[in-house]
Amino acid sequence: MEITPMIRTEIDRYLKHQGITMTEFGHMTDLNVGTVSGIVTGNRSISVNQLDRITAGMGLPPDYFYERYIEECIIESPLNWRKISPFLYRCAVLGRLDCIQRVVSILLDTPIYISLLFELAEEFFQKAYQEPAALLYENVAESEKKQHSERLAVCQYRLFSIRIGKDQAQNLQTAAKFEPFVDRLDEFEQLDALKDLANVYRALSLWDKVTEFSYQMGRLAQIQYDLAHNSKGKEREPKNTPSKPLFTYIAYSELLCANACDARGEHKQALEHIHRYADLSWVKENDPDSLYWKQQYQQWAKINFYVNRLMSGDINVLPDYVEYMAGEKEIFAELLNIIEAANRYNVNVDHILQRFESQIEAYREPSSSDTYTQQFLPQQYVRFWYKTAKYSLNKGRYTFGFKCLIKAFEKAVTINHGLLIANCVSLFERYKMYATPEILARNDLWERNDRKDGFNLSNS
Repeated sequence: MEITPMIRTEIDRYLKHQGITMTEFGHMTDLNVGTVSGIVTGNRSISVNQLDRITAGMGLPPDYFYERYIEECIIESPLNWRKISPFLYRCAVLGRLDCIQRVVSILLDTPIYISLLFELAEEFFQKAYQEPAALLYENVAESEKKQHSERLAVCQYRLFSIRIGKDQAQNLQTAAKFEPFVDRLDEFEQLDALKDLANVYRALSLWDKVTEFSYQMGRLAQIQYDLAHNSKGKEREPKNTPSKPLFTYIAYSELLCANACDARGEHKQALEHIHRYADLSWVKENDPDSLYWKQQYQQWAKINFYVNRLMSGDINVLPDYVEYMAGEKEIFAELLNIIEAANRYNVNVDHILQRFESQIEAYREPSSSDTYTQQFLPQQYVRFWYKTAKYSLNKGRYTFGFKCLIKAFEKAVTINHGLLIANCVSLFERYKMYATPEILARNDLWERNDRKDGFNLSNS
């Protein structure tokens, strides 16, 4: 196969201009002199690895020849996956999405390449090349003829996982788009997908959705757990395995349902769910991983028993809850619960806030690489400062209250969370008569964010 003149001619011109022999250039690029000669004379095809070495030897950017490589070595040659896949991989590494899309558009005309592109997308996804993976998944999904296929559902799940981020309005759209594909996934992948959907809706405070998907996850996990411990079930070899022990999906279903009930004020029902995941005596596994998760759920149950009582109006639990909290590294979820209860039941918690004053002053939004935590932590940050602002303004501490409110509002705008933005604006309107001229000067910022969500703000 003849290499087109463009790349070949530029290499030859470089060698002559620099006065470098092919042997010398071969040493520079760690290529055999015969390979260099064959490429320059057009008697040898060129791989992307060889092209990268030549480009580096010429002191050019690594993707300098990539557009021409597509034209000369892919479009004008018989399609060869063994040559194309390394090129796509290099494009992913270098972020050349335009080159990937160009090649994919050519390959999709031949159905056999759909499965190969899907496998490459999975490889990109595992290696955290998110944007190249998303591009491949989108193209495969568009080309998938069997609209009820598992591969199409996996593409949609991966796209959902990639697109979930800090923008809560975008997360809502992404979750709604993915929902119809969940039940087409393999059973174990379904468990993780249901968990992820429930977590997205939890971050959005859509508690009916949280309950719906948590229940589905728990029911499916129970079926799979029973099959796994059935004598006949042990004989079947599943093609997939869950990312965590099966029993944890059952326990997490109860935890999420408890969370949803508490958020709706259904504290008695929430307590029933907490009791269910607190008692894991039925779990048969006793390996280290299972023992770790059993201990985790027992610990979470202990905390949530406190929270449940507190949110039910049992203020007597506060001393025990505060002492527990004092022994923890991360205290802001607990502080948030205490301030929420203080606002709801008109309780004075100044002594608690004074005890943790230095931590509160130093509070910054923590970072995380976990998908759910990336959604949850920014909201926890907003809610903490919003609830603290509400508590302080109710107490007449206007300077500190508005300082907290501005922190909450600015972050709510950043993550595009309509309900939290609306809550902040509503609180500002309620107390704006006490605002300083400097704060009032920012009134245009508040007014730019209208309250068109239609949420009930009375319990916020």
